[in-house]
Amino acid sequence: MKIKLLNPDRMTPEQVRLFRDDVLNIVSQIPYGQVTTYGVIAAWAGWPSHSRMVGRTLRYTPGAEQLPCHRVVNKEGRTAPGWSRQRMLLEQEGVIFKSNGHVDMSRHLWEPEVIL
Repeated sequence: MKIKLLNPDRMTPEQVRLFRDDVLNIVSQIPYGQVTTYGVIAAWAGWPSHSRMVGRTLRYTPGAEQLPCHRVVNKEGRTAPGWSRQRMLLEQEGVIFKSNGHVDMSRHLWEPEVIL
């Protein structure tokens, strides 16, 4: 008899729903003038290898545009490709960009201690 192993990177529909809810909750808590990364959010949601799914969640969940999604960048501080307003929104909050166009992560990275 063969044993079918579950893929630890695959989510059940219930896990997808919980992940989405966790992502939206975390993003809602990012403070003004700070940013966090897709990877930090994925880790706090319990799925550290799912940073790309964080981006998809923010892009495709109705109502997510009401959250401060502009405060989510990649681990190097790069803004989302194709979203030219993101940098403007961050600069309006006082976020500093380095000469390479990336957010100065040493000044603005928010890593939550506790998620409420």
